[in-house]
Formats: sequence, C-alpha cells, structure tokens
Amino acid sequence: MNPGTSEMHFVAALDRVPGMRGVLCLFEGVCSGAADGYARATGRPAATLLHLGPGLGNGLANFHNARKARTPIVSIVGEHATAHLKVDAPLTSDIQAFARTVSNCVRTAASADDLGQAAAATVADAWGPPGQIAMLIVPADHSWSQTAQPVVIREPRRPALPTGPVPDLRRPGTAILLGGTAAHPRALAAAGRISAATGARIMIARGVGCIAWGAGRFHAPQVPYFPEGALPFLAGVKHLVLVESEQPVSFFAYPDTPSYMTPEGCEIVTWVKRGEDGTAALEALADPGVPVPITPRQAVEAPCDDGPLTLDSLGLALAAYLPENAVVSDEMVSSGPKVLPYLAQAAPHDWMPVTGGSIGQGLPVALGAAIAAPGRRVVALEADGSAMYTFQALWTMAREKLDITVVVFANRRYRILDIEMQRTGANGLGAIALGPAANDMIDIGRPDLDWVKLSEGCGVPATRAATSREFSSQFRDAMNEPGPRLIEALLL
Repeated sequence: MNPGTSEMHFVAALDRVPGMRGVLCLFEGVCSGAADGYARATGRPAATLLHLGPGLGNGLANFHNARKARTPIVSIVGEHATAHLKVDAPLTSDIQAFARTVSNCVRTAASADDLGQAAAATVADAWGPPGQIAMLIVPADHSWSQTAQPVVIREPRRPALPTGPVPDLRRPGTAILLGGTAAHPRALAAAGRISAATGARIMIARGVGCIAWGAGRFHAPQVPYFPEGALPFLAGVKHLVLVESEQPVSFFAYPDTPSYMTPEGCEIVTWVKRGEDGTAALEALADPGVPVPITPRQAVEAPCDDGPLTLDSLGLALAAYLPENAVVSDEMVSSGPKVLPYLAQAAPHDWMPVTGGSIGQGLPVALGAAIAAPGRRVVALEADGSAMYTFQALWTMAREKLDITVVVFANRRYRILDIEMQRTGANGLGAIALGPAANDMIDIGRPDLDWVKLSEGCGVPATRAATSREFSSQFRDAMNEPGPRLIEALLL
C-alpha cells in the first residue's frame, strides 16, 4: 500500500484487524507489481491500497501486466469525500476512467452501509475464474461514517470443467498450447502423459504468470518471443488445441510479418476456455499408467575462471546453485533467450516471466512472491534499465527482511532496442548502426548506474561481479544466506 489522506481511516483500522498485513511501498507501481507476485505465488488474491486517481495512475503499468497474466487482485482506491468532489480540488480526477483501463470490474461504494458488501463483492470478482483485477473506489466519508450493516461473504466460484468434446489428439501435426493455470506441475505432468500416449506436442503460451520450470519434471517449451523464432517453432502445427490459452500473436507489428504466428490453414480448437479447469481436463484424459517423460537432472558445474562475465557463464552458475522450490522473477529482457535454457537445467522451480510487456515488473513481483512464500528462496533476474522503473522495491525488501536475491544484468543499455532497431529497419541500414541522437535514446550510461550504491542506499547489501568466478561465488553465497541481497552482474 501507499496511502494518503483519503485512506487514513483504512490505515487506522490495521491496528484493529490483526489478520490484515500492511506492506508499505514507496511507489504505487511497486504495490501493483507486488500484489501480482503475491497472487501468482499463492493463487489467491492480494490487495492494494492506493491514493486517489494519481496514485492509481502510478500503478497502472503493473496492473496491466497482472491483467494479462489473469492475476486476481483486489485494488482499493481512496476517493475524496462525496461533498468535496463538487469543488474540483487539486487531486480530483476521474478514477473510474483510470481503473477501467486495467480492470475487469470497477465499482464505487455508494454509502457507508454499502461499503462492506461492495468489498465482499470485489473480492469475489477478483477470484474469477479466471483471475481478474477488481477495483473498489471508496469515498472518504464512507470510511469515517458509522454503519451496522452486516456483510454477507460470497464464496469464490470454482473453475468449471470443460463441457465441449475432447479433440482428437492423435492427428499428425497436433499441438496443445497451455496457458492460465495449466502450466503448474500437476497439469504439466498430465500433459506429458498425454503427449507420450498421443504424440501431440506440448507448448506453453506467452503471458502465463507462473510456469513449472527446471529439470526433473516434464519440460514444455514456451512459444518464442520474436516472430523469427515463433514462426518456425509453430510451422508444422496443423491442429492447435487451446487449453486456457489463445492463438499466439506477435508482440508487435513488423514489415512483411503476419500478426498471427500459426501457419496459414492451421485449425484452432478451443478445448478448455479461460476460466475453466485446464488441470482437471488434462488429468481426466491422461493415462496414469503412462510414465511422465521428464527432463533428467544432471550435475552442472559453475564456471570459476577469471574471464569476463558472460550470459553463458552466468546461466551456468544459476543452474548450478539455484535451490529446489525457488521462485524466479524474470525481467531479463534481451538476456532472457540466452539464460532460460540454463534455468531449464536447474533444480525444479517456479518461473514467473514477463506477461504484459510493461517495464518494471521484475523487482515488485519478486517482492510479492517472497511475502507470499516465506521459506522459499526468491531470485529476481532483472535488466538494469527495467530495474530503474521500480527500484524502490529494494527498500521494502530490506524493511520486510525478505529472502530475495536480485541479479541486475548491467549492460548499461536498453539492449532490446538495439535489437528492435535492426528488426524494424527504422535506421534504414538493416544492421545495428545508430546516429548519435538515436544512440543517446538507447544508451543508459553517461553516467553509469551504480547498483551497489543504489541498493545499499535502500538498505540491501550489494556486491559487483565482473568475472565468472566472482559471480559464481557471490551467487552461491547469496543462496546460503538469509535476507535480501543484490549482485550487479557487469555484462559489457
């Protein structure tokens, strides 16, 4: 939460309701991202408390990511007292308009008598299924007024079983695309059995909030980010069966590139809709007598040479030392394609990737996951440019004494824009060659960000690694020590 004057009665109530835990964040984008991470880790709604329209506006980017992930979040937004709205005070705004941009359900409490029931309904809306962003706008006078109105709690709806026919999965060229809640261990194990029995390919959609990853379990690849990878990845698919997912599309439009990534003529079959129980559907079809084809775990040695740190050596160290049952919050951006194959060799863990593409997700999602899952090691793999959007999350990590290790990929550049400049042809040269004005909009040096000082200034101990040996040693130590820690990984 990040409250203001109109939410003071809510804040005071925290001392009267010990079951509610308040976590202060120094920027609303951290609040919304942390709520996303909490709900991804638990499958239950988290709540945010924000101050008026501008406070909600500061949190919109990570609400966008959460909405794309179908994350359940209850967002409470304070409003001016009803009589004060007519004077158009400086902070007056159209909060509903802000809220509708990222919310599935928006309601404003009509009175003090209505407030409790409106809150209960908002919680139920957030549950879905599928999970939704549900906003409740609370005028200040409804918080300070007395009421004796009882509240009837609405039980959350459970996801329904799919009612449509089971598609023929033995046809050549069949693939099953898993999304939503169908990328967790039970669902993936069932999908692996189905694949072994039918020959159907299993793949994971983009925009999935939490994916079971690592060796020792059935491994399903995710549809690649760039069309150059997605188009050949899906090239042989003649029948795409959707389980809590949608037909894959390109993140952006590019010259001479289709928006849909599936081949022309590919049959799209929706077996399990969003909001239906994909895990139950997969388990009902899977033969329990068929062994799950797992990716065996092999020993990985962390590099210990004194050469410059590379993405390959960093990935090997992650694979070697990441503990079992860890949570990985991923906002590596341009570094991700190189590092993710190494994480597939690591101990079994939960992988929380970028969903909606809005920058600044990684640190807050790690923060929320650590609050939700004490006892599990949380690792945030974070690009340096993206980390600057919500680096205030470090302060809350320190204040709450959370077991989070942040690895900042410090290439001191918006490297993804180098790639996109070449791919869009915007420079007219077909290669990475930028004029000085364009380069200044992509370079984030001059001055260089000092992540050790930034982190220590927020209360999180930090180190810097420039060689493979340094990173391996620092990451190994971080996995064995409690509390938050940051490693600035120099990749120049």
